[in-house]
Amino acid sequence: MSLRHAVLGLLSESPASGYDLMKLFNASLSSVWPATQSQVYGELNKLTTAGLVEVTAHGPRGRKEYAITDDGLAELRHWLTDVAPTGVQRHDGLLRVFFLGILTPLEAQTYLLTRAENAAQERTAYEEVDRTSEWDDEMISVYGRIALEYGLRMTATMEEWARWAADEVTSAKAEKASELARAQHDGGRQTRDGGPEAEPPPTE
Repeated sequence: MSLRHAVLGLLSESPASGYDLMKLFNASLSSVWPATQSQVYGELNKLTTAGLVEVTAHGPRGRKEYAITDDGLAELRHWLTDVAPTGVQRHDGLLRVFFLGILTPLEAQTYLLTRAENAAQERTAYEEVDRTSEWDDEMISVYGRIALEYGLRMTATMEEWARWAADEVTSAKAEKASELARAQHDGGRQTRDGGPEAEPPPTE
């Protein structure tokens, strides 16, 4: 997803000023694709220059109302139907799991339980959005609720996985793998430092 298509998508439902668009953005898309006010206004300018959005009304204090053009709608439809989603290519939190063996079992377990707690807090936030939002029949509301369900389910799954993983890193198999990794590291360090595995220097 790009900010360009997020703005086009919001304008496809109804024209809006930059201020109104930013309010709608924060209320619906910020948890999926966060953006600052300057980024949204900058994208509006780019879309207008490209002919994908047009100014349809002017108001006091330089207020402008924007609407999506036919070319903008065609671009949005092309993105929705012909461009494959990129998905998550990098996951910093999951990358760390591969190397938790260099920590003590307690440190690894603490890391994972923290991830579980974070997921639980995120789910609580999503539940609050669900409880306080006025879900009506407009497009952003109907499909926004469907997107929110993704967040609810994913955070529940993340919490369940992290608590399971916290138990796994204290298992005998995980502890043995960690001990082997530490032994290899310690053995290599002894060799570099001239320890028992190092050959004695030649004598004259």
